[in-house]
Amino acid sequence: MRLLISFIFSALLFTANAQTVYSISGSVVNNTTGLPMPLTSVFAQNTTIGTVTDSDGKFTINLPAGGFDLVFSFTGYKTETRRVSAAEANEKLEIKLQEKEKELETVSVVSTNEVMNGMEKYGSFFKEEFIGKTENAKNCTIENPEVLHFFFSKRKNRLKITATEQLIIKNNALGYVLKYALDSFTHEYKTEVSTFTGFPFYENLPGDSTQTENWKQARDLAYKGSTLHFMRSLYNKTLKEEKFDVQFIVNVLGKEEAIKLTDIYTSIDYSKDDSTQTVEILPNQPNVGVLYMAAKPNATYLSENKNEPKNFRFSILAFKPSETLVIEQNGYCYDQNDIAISGYWSWEKIADQLPYDYKQ
Repeated sequence: MRLLISFIFSALLFTANAQTVYSISGSVVNNTTGLPMPLTSVFAQNTTIGTVTDSDGKFTINLPAGGFDLVFSFTGYKTETRRVSAAEANEKLEIKLQEKEKELETVSVVSTNEVMNGMEKYGSFFKEEFIGKTENAKNCTIENPEVLHFFFSKRKNRLKITATEQLIIKNNALGYVLKYALDSFTHEYKTEVSTFTGFPFYENLPGDSTQTENWKQARDLAYKGSTLHFMRSLYNKTLKEEKFDVQFIVNVLGKEEAIKLTDIYTSIDYSKDDSTQTVEILPNQPNVGVLYMAAKPNATYLSENKNEPKNFRFSILAFKPSETLVIEQNGYCYDQNDIAISGYWSWEKIADQLPYDYKQ
């Protein structure tokens, strides 16, 4: 998919610790009546951090350093999101949820494109494209496949999959239950490109000390070389130490060539804003190759991509012209839709992803 002298040290340490956790508070109300909405689910997308509103529709959620998308969800209402960071810690958010429009019963309206035996026909394909084909993916199960609905358009040669409720995926490899509010999954057969959007929330699986340690080791392994690892290393200017290399991919006489960079951070126009604790980059070329030198590609990946490098993992970030990328210290990126990912990172899917609050 084509979708970072001792008294001085002490002061710095104190500042870092003071910013380790911040709180976001506010209330959730009905957009029409203005009445509070208790028991609304509030969670930081792509994390294990969540809560619910109290009887007055109020909430407080504690977040580690960095930026997050807060998700507000209540059955029968449209999901709302709000990007937050420590800068909003002193503000009181008011979230207004809009009730979904009443839909006709499915007994009255049946889509001509819906595939009634969709899970049987497309289930395996969906699992490979959404969950993945890695060893971790083999240890993932969809706990409620009945919420999935499959639609195929012959005219557009397109498969679309939606979910009536949160899709629950049990990842026994990494020790998570992933609750994914899937907006839609789309596969274009003409281009062989799959895209999906939604709101993921992680919960830790219970386990004894041995199982917990095994999961920790598996998570550490999944982190190495991942997009999260790269973004945090980029933010911290530790790409070389973390075994990443960055090159520009350019077209020369119809052939793609890699250009090695003498100074990575200058070439990508690295700029850090200490007031917001964010990093902004704008590469001199739109196509940025990322090499992770500390691990070889998965054997299955190489069997499917025979022309790919065999001694390191290679991915490409494609930037839109003049569009910058803003990165938080936890690896969170603003406007992630402004970049398309191909190569190894696009092969690793939901089964190998970690929440933004993951710590080594």
